[in-house]
Amino acid sequence: MTTRISVAALGVAATLTASPVLAQMQEPMQGMDHSQHQMPAPAPQADPHAGHDMTAIDGMDMTDDADVPAPGSGSSRLPGTEGAMHGLHLMPGDWMVMLHGYAWGTYSDQGGPRGDSKAFVTSMAMAEASRDLSPGTRLQLRTMLSLDPLMGARGYPNLFATGETAGGIPLVDRQHPHDLFMELSARIDTDLGGGTTAFLYGGPVAEPALGPSAFMHRRSAKLNPEAPITHHWFDSTHITYGVVTAGLAGKHWQVEASAFRGREPDESRWDIETPKLDSWSVRATWTPSPNWAASLSHGFLKDAEATHPGENETRTIGAVHYADKRLAVTAAYSHKVHGGDAHGGFLAEANWDVTPRHAVFGRVEVAENEELFSAPDPLAGRSFTVAKATLGYGYTIPIGAFGLTLGGSASLYAKPAALDAAYGRNPKSFTLFAKLALGN
Repeated sequence: MTTRISVAALGVAATLTASPVLAQMQEPMQGMDHSQHQMPAPAPQADPHAGHDMTAIDGMDMTDDADVPAPGSGSSRLPGTEGAMHGLHLMPGDWMVMLHGYAWGTYSDQGGPRGDSKAFVTSMAMAEASRDLSPGTRLQLRTMLSLDPLMGARGYPNLFATGETAGGIPLVDRQHPHDLFMELSARIDTDLGGGTTAFLYGGPVAEPALGPSAFMHRRSAKLNPEAPITHHWFDSTHITYGVVTAGLAGKHWQVEASAFRGREPDESRWDIETPKLDSWSVRATWTPSPNWAASLSHGFLKDAEATHPGENETRTIGAVHYADKRLAVTAAYSHKVHGGDAHGGFLAEANWDVTPRHAVFGRVEVAENEELFSAPDPLAGRSFTVAKATLGYGYTIPIGAFGLTLGGSASLYAKPAALDAAYGRNPKSFTLFAKLALGN
């Protein structure tokens, strides 16, 4: 493993191992009357902590409430039984604080002539704080950070994945690293009465109302070590520099609209880029029961990709989520248009907790991709329909407030014969991973 990877591992370990120290803050709270700290959300908007494991605070009965939708990334919604993000919860004064994070060590071997192998670390540390400003108004602050830039500008190998650049060269068959600042946002919810709330969300680094919840926040993808090859069809806007979203919500519905910066992040992964509001999106979400959530969104992205300068892009995305206590499933379809050409993308993924320790997961994707080759290659600009199927297994070992999951996955691909010379007839890939997560 390279020096960069070692540094990343140490940095993330330092971030996560600081959490048990914070856990000691819980001890003085034992025996207190905690009822004064209960901060119900303005009904019927989903409690920002719904789906989280609140039992980490000693002496408090704060079990999951599946009757309201669970929060996804940004302002998105997931089924109430999703319960994807279990972390450490603290209550300093009038604030409710949730800490979550993971360090994911992975070895990936991508087959075929264009494949590569690499050991790398992906990571995320998240802090969320909320409090009531008045009986009907709640404030939420959230930050997410990642040490992914330490893996290098070219990220990690991932056959048929495309998007963004390194050294001015398009990244092909690789997943780019995420930025240090994944989110710096605020949200205010206000009760309007009659079972309706209004909210305002955004910040210098946030996620517009476009597409489903980002893949690292979906329980259906919680153990899959690879980003989807359709990431830039569905949820690549989860790191956007400049977002303002306004919406209305009821218990079973939510409508919202965003103004945001359409350009994807640049190659400088350590800074905060200049926010802009040159693009827009709208999204409607329906949560008919604790087990289901469905959304439909549409967005206009100005000058979206560095690999297509001056070209605007539109995306229309439909997504459906199902979750119960053991199974989580996501299915989505995206139709994006840039430069006058339309490109579809399909994704279906699932995670099944067979027992509390054993889990199996899988993902199937299909993408119409025109970015696999660059000039002067004769195949440059041609669109090819490619598919990837992944199946994996994970075994989780509880370690105090943490969970250590050991596992692996294998992937097969389908593609046109015209790609045989570049990718081989039957490329295969596999991964081995160890994921240390605070909570689950």
